[in-house]
Amino acid sequence: MENSSECQLQIRLITTQDSYAVPDVPFSVPTNIDTKGLNELLNQLLKESNADYLKPKEFDFLAINELIRTPLFEHLQERNVSSEATIDVEYIERTPAPEPQESILHDDWVSSIQSTEKWILTGCYDNTVSIWTHHGKPVASLKDHTEIVKGVTWINKNDPSKGFISVSHDQTAIIWSWEEGTDNALPKIHLRGHEKGIDSVGMSPNGKRVATGGWDTNLKIWSASVETEDSGEPTSKKSKGSKSLATRTPLHTLKGHKESISSINWVDEHNVCTASMDHTIKFWDCELYGISNEIVDQKAFLSSSWSNLTKTLLASCADRHIRLYDPRSTEGTICKTMFTSHSMWVSSVSWSKYSENLFLSGSYDSTVKMWDTRSPKAPLYNLQGHEGQVLAVDWSNNKYLISGGSDNCVHIFKNRHVL
Repeated sequence: MENSSECQLQIRLITTQDSYAVPDVPFSVPTNIDTKGLNELLNQLLKESNADYLKPKEFDFLAINELIRTPLFEHLQERNVSSEATIDVEYIERTPAPEPQESILHDDWVSSIQSTEKWILTGCYDNTVSIWTHHGKPVASLKDHTEIVKGVTWINKNDPSKGFISVSHDQTAIIWSWEEGTDNALPKIHLRGHEKGIDSVGMSPNGKRVATGGWDTNLKIWSASVETEDSGEPTSKKSKGSKSLATRTPLHTLKGHKESISSINWVDEHNVCTASMDHTIKFWDCELYGISNEIVDQKAFLSSSWSNLTKTLLASCADRHIRLYDPRSTEGTICKTMFTSHSMWVSSVSWSKYSENLFLSGSYDSTVKMWDTRSPKAPLYNLQGHEGQVLAVDWSNNKYLISGGSDNCVHIFKNRHVL
């Protein structure tokens, strides 16, 4: 083939963003054109077709359903696509880089995070559960656990006054009540039944049931009600100083894993997904109380995140890769994509709850990465700041990307591309 800079490709520029549409006709471009050249071409076309278009914008480009990261001809070659036909190149406004906001210092490693519209809930290796504002202001610090806190979750992220739940290596989970915005948070109910430390927790979408898993390999389902009388479970009360605490037992115990359960996601009101150190991901039917599906891989699973938008699961193993699984798949492998950029184990993944393509990952290599599923070989951005292993990432609030780690810090980045 001739020198790529002298040869031409026929492309058609298309978009679903009507405000940036250009004529739907083929253009001849050099085969070695890259995203910079495509941006120059597109901005020139937009300027010619719209007199009000004054300031150039940055766009990303997709061909064959993947973001273009190399010269266009190379992109097509890697995917065995002929360069002789007219190629549809889709363009979208580029997601801007998240902006660093606050850094919250804890007294020990930060193991878990979950945010709401106004608040951040954290679990820490110093046995504490804490509540913060997104500006880093402390609201409440609670130390009723006797060992490290490995998981935290709001009962209802849209209504934090419903309380929250924490799980610990002291073999208990605690349901807390909270007077929103104050330091008045009280332990209300102890969930007891695990025989070893609890590592993971997941709240059902309706906020009525909570699932926990840990080193005894059992998945336990509990009532998440703060009130003892409507839990449907036997409870007993005991005094702890001036506090009246109830102890609750699980509704159901589901057995099947052989090692610790590292991550829990509710797929819907009746189905739970668990990732485990035993190299398996299991889907549980919580009406029939059995395993409905299973994914087996070569490594221990460290984290997972379910997307209600795409009905797919992100998971990380004891390697540097992130895998995207489609449990509904009947053709080919269930693992549809693998994302590789981290240099050490990926400890935590979190889908954006507002985008079907964007997610976060955190790794023992001290980095947090923002990804687009259409770019498996390179993240959109590296979010810098941690000086130790990243142990938890969260994107529950579309405005903020949050991470915590072994440097005792929570870092908050503002999402400049709120959908």
